[in-house]
Amino acid sequence: MELVAIGIIVLFIAIVIISNIKVVPQATALVIERLGAYSTTWQTGLHFKIPFIERVAKRVSLKEHVVDFPPQAVITKDNVTMQIDTVIFFQVTDAKLYAYGVENPIVAIENLTATTLRNIIGELELDHTLTSRDVINTKITSILDVASDKWGIKVNRVELKNILPPREIQDAMEKQMKAERERRESILRAEGEKRSKILVAEGDKESQILAAQAEKESAILRADAVREQKIREASGEAEAIMLVQKALADSIKLLNQDPPKEEVLRMKSFDALVKVADGRATKLIVPSDLQGITSLAASAKEAFVDAAK
Repeated sequence: MELVAIGIIVLFIAIVIISNIKVVPQATALVIERLGAYSTTWQTGLHFKIPFIERVAKRVSLKEHVVDFPPQAVITKDNVTMQIDTVIFFQVTDAKLYAYGVENPIVAIENLTATTLRNIIGELELDHTLTSRDVINTKITSILDVASDKWGIKVNRVELKNILPPREIQDAMEKQMKAERERRESILRAEGEKRSKILVAEGDKESQILAAQAEKESAILRADAVREQKIREASGEAEAIMLVQKALADSIKLLNQDPPKEEVLRMKSFDALVKVADGRATKLIVPSDLQGITSLAASAKEAFVDAAK
């Protein structure tokens, strides 16, 4: 019996010791109390808790928390009531302050967010509220970060998730947006037509310019062709004249080198006399030497007779 009792005692002690060995995981902190008072904060690692004297008062996650708060009714500066819901991103930086600073940190942050949002929206008109999300987010984040510092919480970011104005305001905004879209469409259509007309006019202008340039170049080419033709004709005539002159010069040279016979000269004289007497000339010059003419005729007769033989 004694051995059984000792075994039970040893087993009990082993169970107590094992149950008081604590392993703290990453991104987690344990707040430890000793005899009801705060003792220490355990970080990541292996720890041993004194049995029956120390206890884990609170287990705190050091990860970033995301809390989506329900819509809050707020009133703008121009007395428009709307619903706005927010999303808070915060992180615990001090486990002790988070455990003992406030009874319910999430509820405290929600209420602080609602009051801060009402104060900021109350200073803005409806149009500014809808277009100033970044400004509102920055202001709320700054105010909440300062207020929650004593709770061991750091507010990293606040986002306005939805801004819901009254239904009649939404209808008016939709009509305004529709009118604005139609106005932009009309402007774009007018600009498109204007651009189209400008392009057509520019195309006609360029076409006329190209046609004029083509006509000009064609006239220049025709003038060049005529000029070249005239140059070739003038060159041919000059060459023909030069050939005639050269032939005449060669004939004169030959005559000078070998004088013609007297019978040839007589025949040429007779041909000239026949041309003079063909009836076309209005004047007739008769040589004074009639004997020369008679002898010329006799010589011509003899020449013809010889030719006939």
